[in-house]
Amino acid sequence: MSALLLTPLDYTAAGYWQDFLAERPIAGGIVYETELRDCVLDESLASLQRVDTLLTQIRRDMIKAGQWHEETVLVDERYRNFMVFLAFYAGRVLAQQWQHTPHWYGQFELRKRYPNVPLTGDDFYQHMAVVYREAAEHSTLTNGSMSVFFALEPIGLRLFGHIDRPFEAVQGGQVASGLYQAVSARLQNASETPIVKATVSDAVYTIDTHKTAEPYLDTVPDLDTASALPQNPRQSSDSLSAKIETSPISANNAPSTTDYQPSPDLSRAETLAVDTASDTLISSKLASVSKTPPTPEMFTQLLIELNEIEVVQSADNMAYQQACHVLDQFEEHIAKQNKPRAHVVFSESHLKAKKQALLKLQAAANAGNTAAMLRLAMYELLGEGLAVDQSAGVATGAEWVKQAASKDDSRAQRLLSKMYYQGIGVAQDIENGQYWLTQAAKNGHAEAADLVVHWQQAQDLISTQKREQHSIKRYQILLGAVAVVAILILIIL
Repeated sequence: MSALLLTPLDYTAAGYWQDFLAERPIAGGIVYETELRDCVLDESLASLQRVDTLLTQIRRDMIKAGQWHEETVLVDERYRNFMVFLAFYAGRVLAQQWQHTPHWYGQFELRKRYPNVPLTGDDFYQHMAVVYREAAEHSTLTNGSMSVFFALEPIGLRLFGHIDRPFEAVQGGQVASGLYQAVSARLQNASETPIVKATVSDAVYTIDTHKTAEPYLDTVPDLDTASALPQNPRQSSDSLSAKIETSPISANNAPSTTDYQPSPDLSRAETLAVDTASDTLISSKLASVSKTPPTPEMFTQLLIELNEIEVVQSADNMAYQQACHVLDQFEEHIAKQNKPRAHVVFSESHLKAKKQALLKLQAAANAGNTAAMLRLAMYELLGEGLAVDQSAGVATGAEWVKQAASKDDSRAQRLLSKMYYQGIGVAQDIENGQYWLTQAAKNGHAEAADLVVHWQQAQDLISTQKREQHSIKRYQILLGAVAVVAILILIIL
């Protein structure tokens, strides 16, 4: 732990936290205190996901109430204290992951310690930052450094980011959408376990070198049953139950959660403007889950929609249901992990059962079942499908989504809009993203319809402002002309 002297902001952060734990009023007060307590702030990474869901709901409530005005909100001390409290909390969670004491610095100290940082004096989101690991205490901050965290930036983006209000990171690059993503990007790598690649039929997977393959089972084994899984070599031989081993995987394997990020131009603000409602659909699940699901959010959302939004299928629904019965067991187990899904290693018998299920999905998709197309597309885009390599899988996955979208499946159209907005599997294209979002709304997708309404309201506001600016300019020109005529009259007389 660091032995540096505490800064004024360190005392403030500690005071905020102690007051919150003791249920005492924070100086100046904070909004949404009850909702914060419902998030269960247990200093875990999962709690940051719950906080992000709360921020999304606050944003939606402000939009619906017509109070979504950043400048007005920041004038309110209770809102500023709320955002600062969340920043302090995120810094606390992040530093804890590094086994370090967080040290907070205001702009004055930041300018002295890190003179190369391009701070803006009047930017609320840049007026404080936390140093969260030992190596950073005596180093110079440079672009790309992961040692100093401006925690207010992802909070601001989550609440107020949109296409006309992009957020630029002080440290360069793009601002993360929410605290969980921002903190996760700064975590240490997990301890390594020797792994090798092994080719199983058409797909490449990683297998722990300590493990032995199991005989093929006609049905997928219970993923929580000790006898069905190889034992972790780091556990004692008398362990009551074996767990599926997880270990880091090289970049050329299936992509992790962090691979699915928008490109650094308009996509971050654009994505937040159209995707912010997604979190609320899984908020009820997050409250009861101790670990954050490692699957990228857009696919978590898709799995929910496949279960909750019914689309009548005319082809091979039985094969689709059989495949899902197997694949759901994999998803349930992966969801329990606190690592990207690409780091979860399965035995060969599990992989064979999974491939058999994917082949059933493919048959149903070829028969025209749009739900099967989407489920298969998800695995292809994640690099876990039937394609021979990741590049081919991404292309195949994108084509399945397009085919399902062309059949008026609103779930596919919503997913395709996200892919175009974020540039996943397709070239980033904001106009196409908006088109498919509109199509999804027309076909009854409630979230898409809600976002289209807000989008139209924003466009109407922009048009009104432009008309007002044009009218003001015309009025100024008219006044100028009257003044010139008056002067000429005076000269003539």
